[in-house]
Amino acid sequence: MDEDFASFLEEFGPVIDKRYVPSSTIERYRGKLPDQLISYWEEHGWCGYADGLFWTVDPQEYEPVLDAWIGDTEFMERDAYHVIARSAFGVLFFWGENTGSSLKILPSYALAFPSTGAEEYILEGKADDAIRWFFSAKDREYFDMEDDAEKPLFARALKKLGPLKPDEMYGFVPALAFGGSATLKNLQKVKAVEHLVFLAQLAPLQIMRSPFSRS
Repeated sequence: MDEDFASFLEEFGPVIDKRYVPSSTIERYRGKLPDQLISYWEEHGWCGYADGLFWTVDPQEYEPVLDAWIGDTEFMERDAYHVIARSAFGVLFFWGENTGSSLKILPSYALAFPSTGAEEYILEGKADDAIRWFFSAKDREYFDMEDDAEKPLFARALKKLGPLKPDEMYGFVPALAFGGSATLKNLQKVKAVEHLVFLAQLAPLQIMRSPFSRS
C-alpha cells in the first residue's frame, strides 16, 4: 500500500460495506481512470470510510446522477467525467479523464466547484499521483456538512438515524430548494442515486468561479 493511501486509512479507516468490483468494470474504466484508483478498487472494493462519512462508488451506477447534474453544461464539453466518490450528504466528486479531480458538486445547494489543481499532473502523466493526493489531502471535517448554526451534522445524524447502507445518503426533507432548513430534524435516510437525480431537477446549477478552488 502506498504511503498516501495508508495515511488516508489512518484517518478514515477501517472500510465498511465493501462491495466487490467485477473484472468487467475494471476493464471498462482502465485507461479512463488512474491505474492507482483501480488498484484501490481491487484491494478495497467500493466501500464506506469513517463510519460512512465518505464513499467510493461505481461510476457506472452514478451515470444518471452525472447526466442530471452536468449533462447539459459546459463541463461535458470540457472533459469526460466520472463520479468516483461522494459524501454521506451526497457531495459528488468527479474525475475528468484529462483534468483529474477537477469538479465537486454540492447537490443540496446546487453549487459546482470546478478547479484546475490536478490538470497539470494529468498532462504530465501523473494521474496516479493525483489520485493519491485526492485521498491523502482530505480530513473528516472536509466531508462533513454544517447545519444552519454552522455545527457539524454527521456524528449527530449517525447517532439519530443510524448508519448508512452503500446506496443511501442523508438528505434534507423538505429539500433546501423547497425552503427546507439545514437542520438535524430535517435529515432523513434516502436512496442516494434517486435523491441526487431528484435534487438536480429543483434548481439550476450555480458554478462557483474561484481560481483557488480545489476538489
